[in-house]
Amino acid sequence: MAWGVGVIGAGPGVAALHLPTLDRLADRFRVVHVTDAGSGRAAGLAARSDAAASSGTGALLADPAVEVVAICSPPAEHARHVREAIAAGARGILCEKPLATDADDARAIVDACQEAGVPLVVATNHLYDPAWSRATHHLVSLRSEVRAISATVALPPNERFHDAVTEPESSAAPGRGLPDLAEPELAAGVVRQLVLGLAVHDLPAVRDLAPGLDGVDFAVPVPPIGYAIGFRAGGIPVLLVAVMVAEGPDPVWRITIDTSTDRLDVEFPPAFVHSGSADVRVRGGDLRTTSYPREGEDGYLREWRALADLVDGAATTEYHEILDDALFAIELADAAAAAVRAGAGA
Repeated sequence: MAWGVGVIGAGPGVAALHLPTLDRLADRFRVVHVTDAGSGRAAGLAARSDAAASSGTGALLADPAVEVVAICSPPAEHARHVREAIAAGARGILCEKPLATDADDARAIVDACQEAGVPLVVATNHLYDPAWSRATHHLVSLRSEVRAISATVALPPNERFHDAVTEPESSAAPGRGLPDLAEPELAAGVVRQLVLGLAVHDLPAVRDLAPGLDGVDFAVPVPPIGYAIGFRAGGIPVLLVAVMVAEGPDPVWRITIDTSTDRLDVEFPPAFVHSGSADVRVRGGDLRTTSYPREGEDGYLREWRALADLVDGAATTEYHEILDDALFAIELADAAAAAVRAGAGA
C-alpha cells in the first residue's frame, strides 16, 4: 500500500530532496497534495506528481487523500504544523529539522504525538545515512574510546539560512545584507539560528556518541555567515565549525571522530545531491587508511523508509530519543548564544 503524502512547504528542500526521494519510494508513498505559504510554488511542484496544490494548511489537512504529512515549512512553524497534523488525524508525520525552536514546544508536540499514537520522524538525514551506522558499528566492534569529535561544514550561501540570519525579527535594519556580527545581540541570534538550522544536521549523530551537554567552552560567529563552537558532551570535547562563503572551495561536510585507536572521517555528500551514502575513512595508528565502500541509498531515502515502517506497524517510534535530540540541540543553541554574548562583553 502506498500512503498518500501531503507536503507543507514548497521550498528548495522539497523540490530537490523530498519529492525526488518519494519518487524512488513509489511502492510506499505517493505525493497527493503540496501547499505553500502564498509563494505560488506549490502548483509547479504538485504538477510533477499530478497532485493537488493549495496555499496555507487548511485545504491540505482537510484532503482525505492525505494520510502522511511532511512538514517542510520554516522552523518557527514546525510546532504549530505538527499540532495541526495531529488534530487532522495524520497517520504519520515527517518533520524537517529542527523539530521545534524552544524546549516547551518540543516537549508538547512529542507528548501530543505519543498520546495520539502518531508515528513521528525528524528528518535528520545524517543520522539515517547508512555510513553513520557503519561508523558507529566500527567503534563498537573495536570498543574504541571516543576522545574528540568535530564537525566541519563549508558551504556556498544558502538562501534559507541567509534569510534567517540577515533578517531576524529583532533587527531594525531594512532589506537583505550580511549581518553585523560585531553587534553582540545580533551575533548571538545568528549563532543560535545557525545551530538550529545547520549544526542540527549533525547533533543527533554527535549525541549518539556523546550524550548530555556538559557545557559550552566558547562560541563565536564566523563572518560572513558561520560559527565556531567548542563544547563538552558526556565528557568528550566537541568542535563545530561552519562557514558559508560565496565562490569558496568545494562544499565540505565532515564529522571526524578521534578515538584511542584510530580516526574516523565521515564525509557527507553536498546538500541537495543524491549520490548515495557518505564516505567513511579510517586512519589507524600505523597511518594506514581504510575506506569503506559507499552504499547506493542515502539518509533521505532511509528516513522515509523509517517512516513507512512506523506507519505500517513494522517498527515503534522512539519518542524519548526524538525529544532528547531536540532538547540537546535547543540547549546547545541557547548556551552558544549566551557564550557569544559573554565573549563580546569580555
